[in-house]
Amino acid sequence: MTAATTQRAGMPDRLRSVVRNPVVIASIIAIALVVIGQIVSPGFGSYNQVISMLRISSFLGIIAIGQTIVILSGGDGIDLSVGKVATLGAIVGARVMDGTDANLAGGILIPLLVGAAIGLVNGLGIVYLRIPPFVMTLGMLGVVQGIILAYTGGAAAGRAAPFLTELVNTRWLLGAPGVLFVWIILIVLVTLVLRRTRPGWNLYAVGSNRTAARLSGIRVNSTVIGAYVASGVCAVLGGLLLLGYTESVFLNLADGYTLPSIAAVVIGGTLIAGGVGGYLGSAVGAIVLSVLQSLLTTLNMPASHRTIVNGVILLVLLALYGRQRKLRS
Repeated sequence: MTAATTQRAGMPDRLRSVVRNPVVIASIIAIALVVIGQIVSPGFGSYNQVISMLRISSFLGIIAIGQTIVILSGGDGIDLSVGKVATLGAIVGARVMDGTDANLAGGILIPLLVGAAIGLVNGLGIVYLRIPPFVMTLGMLGVVQGIILAYTGGAAAGRAAPFLTELVNTRWLLGAPGVLFVWIILIVLVTLVLRRTRPGWNLYAVGSNRTAARLSGIRVNSTVIGAYVASGVCAVLGGLLLLGYTESVFLNLADGYTLPSIAAVVIGGTLIAGGVGGYLGSAVGAIVLSVLQSLLTTLNMPASHRTIVNGVILLVLLALYGRQRKLRS
């Protein structure tokens, strides 16, 4: 067999591999949803509308950074507290900023430290107390809810700094708001860290097989704890940007982002058992979910029906990927 014949024979395999790639599938679905929306409601696929949907996607996408890292770490990793942590971060940030740019640095740094501390407690509980991640982070959700009530007295106060509001709501280059450029930078940075640095390689190794990773000299406990710290920080960052979008804060601002953040990770092709996947897929998954919500809202579909549709689409994607066995091979 000649080299040319071998090359031609390999083409279908490479093509099938690309078509079956979860990131490609999710991207096609996102584009298809925009096309469908444009057909049923002219203007849905306009440039300005697409930019608006991407802006909404960025909040979920940034929260999903931490969720991706936690799930990649394996050990049934999951963080059910991200929505509440994002809300707490926004509440603290709004109180510190109090509507002035003079307090912007503190209004960002202090909430990020709070998120890191919550993530640290989650990680320590999971690693050293051996509390299952589902139970630990679910319990932390309740703790954070209590902290919010104690901190606010049941009434949130404060406003976003004008710069933060401008970053999220004002159109900058090419008619896109600054938050989209922030998200693009984060996509690139997180992907490079995961794929091109030792901490990223360690994370994949720990997620694939913790025993083998430990025998290879990788500090498994530190890696897992670091994953939950990153989740807390990313949750707060998403909450702060959401604060910039709404300008004011309320007690359940980001509560609804927990399950979608998990769904975005799954839609993007990250193996729920850990060790396989990446953040680019999660970012595309966040776009899929946001475009889908916009489409269903445009169709005036009731909230209960939207929830059913989201669940069905998630199940269909899982069936298409068939990846619980195949991605390991």
